[in-house]
Amino acid sequence: MTHARGPLFIAAAATAGLLLSACGSGTTGSATPATDTTTSTATSTKETSASKEVPAVPAGGDVTAPGSKLKVGARAVIPFVTGDKTGTIAITVTAIEAGAKEDLAKFGDKAKNITPFYLRAKVENLSGTDLSFTSISLRGLGEDGKGTGVIISGDTPKCDSTSAPKTFKASGETYETCVLSAAQDGLKVAAAEYNRGDDYVKSPVVWQS
Repeated sequence: MTHARGPLFIAAAATAGLLLSACGSGTTGSATPATDTTTSTATSTKETSASKEVPAVPAGGDVTAPGSKLKVGARAVIPFVTGDKTGTIAITVTAIEAGAKEDLAKFGDKAKNITPFYLRAKVENLSGTDLSFTSISLRGLGEDGKGTGVIISGDTPKCDSTSAPKTFKASGETYETCVLSAAQDGLKVAAAEYNRGDDYVKSPVVWQS
């Protein structure tokens, strides 16, 4: 499988937020004010307009309506457009897990008030179109259904952000991935949302634990 290893950063979305960039196991960069309080966890591919024609949904099921509220473990059928690739996928958020603070050790004291959470998902190709090397994006939500106030992306030893393998071209092909989220200490990530594509930007699909 191919691993999506873009820039790793944490930003605590507060009046004087924290922004830290790092690549690999070493840290580079410095703390600066965070300006984006709603950015979802990063993907390795850039979403483009969903105006492209998406193949008809196969026998995998009807498209999941924007705004749907699902339980963790439920499958959502999503029209998928990224770059020059289109298709239909099924996303199943299989777990929302609290990680150990030690998993963010590479950030030192700059992450001392942050707890990582792991959004684990299974992705299935339903359309049988070439969706190799694509990736999904999920955003963690707090118990109030809003963003946690922490922007984070990248990998930890317990959460490997994986993109689709080169074989992800046939109906029924699957892969598993983990999206890193986080909350300030004392708070938790209680839900995950998918908000990509025109239909889902304002009405995301939400999985609740």
